[in-house]
Amino acid sequence: MPTRKAKIPATRYPVERFTLDNGLRVVLTPDRSAPVIGVAVVYDVGIRSEPEGRTGFAHLFEHLMFQGSENLEKLAHFRHVQGAGGTFNGSTHLDYTDYFETLPSNALERALFLEADRMRGPRLTEENLRNQVDVVKEEIRVNVLNRPYGGFPWLTLPPVMFDTFPNAHDGYGSFVDLESATVADAADFFRRYYASGNAVLAVSGDIDVAEATTLIERHFGDVPARPAPQRPDFAEPELTAERRIAYTDQLAPLPAVASGWRVPDPINDFAAYLPYVVLAEVLTDGDASRLVERLVQRDRTVTSVGGYLSFLGDPFDVRDPTALLLQAHLPPGGDVDKVLRTVDEELDRLATDGLADGELARTQARMATHLLRDTDAVLGRALRMAVLEQQRGEPGLLNDLPRLVGAVTDEQVRAAAATLRPERRASVEVIPGGGRS
Repeated sequence: MPTRKAKIPATRYPVERFTLDNGLRVVLTPDRSAPVIGVAVVYDVGIRSEPEGRTGFAHLFEHLMFQGSENLEKLAHFRHVQGAGGTFNGSTHLDYTDYFETLPSNALERALFLEADRMRGPRLTEENLRNQVDVVKEEIRVNVLNRPYGGFPWLTLPPVMFDTFPNAHDGYGSFVDLESATVADAADFFRRYYASGNAVLAVSGDIDVAEATTLIERHFGDVPARPAPQRPDFAEPELTAERRIAYTDQLAPLPAVASGWRVPDPINDFAAYLPYVVLAEVLTDGDASRLVERLVQRDRTVTSVGGYLSFLGDPFDVRDPTALLLQAHLPPGGDVDKVLRTVDEELDRLATDGLADGELARTQARMATHLLRDTDAVLGRALRMAVLEQQRGEPGLLNDLPRLVGAVTDEQVRAAAATLRPERRASVEVIPGGGRS
């Protein structure tokens, strides 16, 4: 009997695209419903682009971009955005780094000036570099070294699953690499990766397209033209045998395990990739999902379980290679082997028997709700469109994602589940050290 289909609403956000003479790609999506704008600049450089010996440099450079520019002193960016009633931030991902603001619409030119100014050149000084190296080291201490399950699994699983430096190295960076960074290294990184031809600017919200275009040309048009660098090769061979390691976390109070399986290319084989995005949610999203019902509620072999695509949980802004991940925390004395066997059983059951009536529709409706909510705010829209332009040249795909998720079939989810075999799996187990008082 065919399962019920989800009724997925559609968005129709308008999209205007153009490219400046210096190579900067621009995406505009007007929405005059509220006097607010979102501005995002995405550079095509992330953790995977870091050269050997410079681990953590993509994230370090994100910090440096907030330390002033050739025309503005340190903290000026903060002062100008907050002084206009806005908020701002930046973040480093596997395949890009972004910088963004939400502002009242009458502050559009201010945001454009600020982003164009640091695109011309951040203030790279010995003082700024040493200061931000210390800031990043402290962030690593807080988020990884001195935290239970620090780096699990986004830092601990890739070196088990992958063999090449771009995919396997520590994206937060080693203290040795960070401390040895020089101003010359930072300047070279800027010249290479922070080129106008390697960036996308997206503006969404309360804008007039003609006026915004004029302002963008005024502020970004004279940014020196530099072409995008050749992207490193991230290709990675498939696993042919199961890989697994265990390590002791002295701060962890409970055992944990995470497993990953390679999935199709998210960019060049999107149709084959989508069923895995849906499968992860079928397995773990909500109390009625397969693994929550089995592992948490019935067997009680885990206290929590989650599933997602890509190591940072960003299914629609990551390149190949990436993975479907499952992670679980176990009760005291929990049996990791038993948990992995149960996961295999449930994957086999799904591949053989398919989904229950309404199971897929329920999952797709929840996924569509999350997608629509994430892009309802103007900044979420600008960020998503900027990355879709950067990686695919298709910012309008944002409007189609809920529908495409809703079009995935029972058969496609079953086929995806059938590929998640133990011999294609990489796992990392956390052995609790008992915690420190």
